Amino acid sequence: MGLIQVMKHLDDIREVGHGIAVAFVVTVYGVGGANILLLPSANKLRARIQRARLMKELMLEGVVGIVEGLNPTLIRLKLEAFNQEPARSPGKQQPRRENASAGAAAPQAAQAGD
Repeated sequence: MGLIQVMKHLDDIREVGHGIAVAFVVTVYGVGGANILLLPSANKLRARIQRARLMKELMLEGVVGIVEGLNPTLIRLKLEAFNQEPARSPGKQQPRRENASAGAAAPQAAQAGD
């Protein structure tokens, strides 16, 4: 709007200055509004849509498994594969694979020596 005003009144320098000032303020409000309101809202909507899509896909896999007559345990295992982050309690950490295998080998070696 400010730039249109500038183009209309190129012959009057006061109107040009006023139009440029309005254009600058509108640009600042537009960038601020986008970063404060619109982008976070878009990200939230995107996350909700992704979660809804995953739930629909999960339900579809479950129904297909039931229709195919799969074993309920197999269906449960298939559906658990959708869970990308395993649920862990905050104070409990799973040991790394290397440590778990090394720890398991040590007791066997000790028992073999006895």
